[in-house]
Amino acid sequence: MARYIDLHPENPQPRVIEQLVEMLKDDALIALPTDSGYALVSRLDNHDGKDRILSIRGLDDKHHFTLLCKDFSQLGTFVHVDNHVFRAVKGVTPGPYTFILEATREVPRRLMHPKKKTVGVRIPDHAIVHALVEAMGEPLMASTLILPGETEPRSMGWDIKEELDHLVDAVVEAGECPAVPTTVVDYSDGTPEVVRRGAGDADRFEA
Repeated sequence: MARYIDLHPENPQPRVIEQLVEMLKDDALIALPTDSGYALVSRLDNHDGKDRILSIRGLDDKHHFTLLCKDFSQLGTFVHVDNHVFRAVKGVTPGPYTFILEATREVPRRLMHPKKKTVGVRIPDHAIVHALVEAMGEPLMASTLILPGETEPRSMGWDIKEELDHLVDAVVEAGECPAVPTTVVDYSDGTPEVVRRGAGDADRFEA
């Protein structure tokens, strides 16, 4: 049965954040609110986390996982960013965008796209995510919580607790969050390709 954990959406309690950090270090899979709906998150070295997320979402190994980062400096450690991409990404973060970029050696191989060696990265504009990533000292492996047959991410903690009670280890409740997924921009070939239109303005990345 999943733990149901209340957090203040703008000023998350440090004591509760530390409890979540300890759970993540023990390989917990957590449903976490973000600025674009709930996400399933685990620590980078959680070897079962990837398989559990793929199973819950009904996805295959070609799915692009996302690293939730606290800031641009941390993001730059895990993906290759040239000057052109730097300006584009810096201009819209933090915010509801996911960028697909070539991964560095800091990214566990199992999280990279099997052929392209790319990974998704983003810097959410959400106090809970920022506090948790800050306390972890590293990005979180994440995937938007869109269940099979659905097109929008879940946005209410109680709803997730009811449906995924025996599939996740904890659900963080912080009130309703947006139910619009991120805009996904693929920069793996050096030029932007909008893979998914979502909450972020996609027009700025299309010629």
